[in-house]
Amino acid sequence: MAASRAELEQLKSSLGGIIREAGEIALGFARSGAKRWTKGDTSVVTEADLFIDNFLHDKLGALDSGIGWLSEETADTPDRLDRERVWIVDPIDGTRAFVEGVPVWVISVALVEQGRPVMGMIYNPTKNEMFEAITGTGAFLNEKQINASPRELLAGAEIIGPRAMMEDLDGIGAEIARAPYVYALAYRIAGVAANRVDAAVASTRAKDWDIAAADLILQEAGGKLLEIDGELPRYNLPAPVHRPLIAATEPLNAAIRSALLLAGATPRSWAG
Repeated sequence: MAASRAELEQLKSSLGGIIREAGEIALGFARSGAKRWTKGDTSVVTEADLFIDNFLHDKLGALDSGIGWLSEETADTPDRLDRERVWIVDPIDGTRAFVEGVPVWVISVALVEQGRPVMGMIYNPTKNEMFEAITGTGAFLNEKQINASPRELLAGAEIIGPRAMMEDLDGIGAEIARAPYVYALAYRIAGVAANRVDAAVASTRAKDWDIAAADLILQEAGGKLLEIDGELPRYNLPAPVHRPLIAATEPLNAAIRSALLLAGATPRSWAG
């Protein structure tokens, strides 16, 4: 049975305090210098990622033990596939920015029901920015409602994304403006929701935990996060991996998708 609006509001109220507490813990690690190492896929992980992952797992599990769990830093198990609701968590999205002292890393948490997010929160503790949304109620940044850019035309649009995809857009003469790159994909998409940039694109490496919360926040801000074929992302599938993504309002989203396909790039060339 799907969660009611009242149940989601109650969960969100509790979640906000938990995420802020996690943010304070993360800032402590950032100040003291967290130990770091490289995972098998060459991405960076720190002791802060693991500590906060465990912290969130325990705190969110105490809210409702029936909700499943999927996180970047927890070994995946198939039992989540049988759960009606699942927490999808990135304890630190933008770990490379975290270790480099760049203030664009976030904690991202989404609650997913039947493959789509119904609640999402993204917190940047370095700037005390809390993005949040419940399905059907709008998107908010520090309790003020936000709306995505209304830009419709590709020409002149300010877009943020990985170099390969931006070069492909440049290569077909799209006449776009490149926004400074942001490591944290969740924060990149949240920036679209807050009308800081017109659009964002993401490569083939996005996982559920990178985008689930941001997907809902953008949707509630009037935008769309779509895969390269125009389909909505689906979450809590056996393989939580996504095709290239575009975040923008329509019709700009469709224009960017068309431009990327026109560029003739293959998904492999967008893996960076």
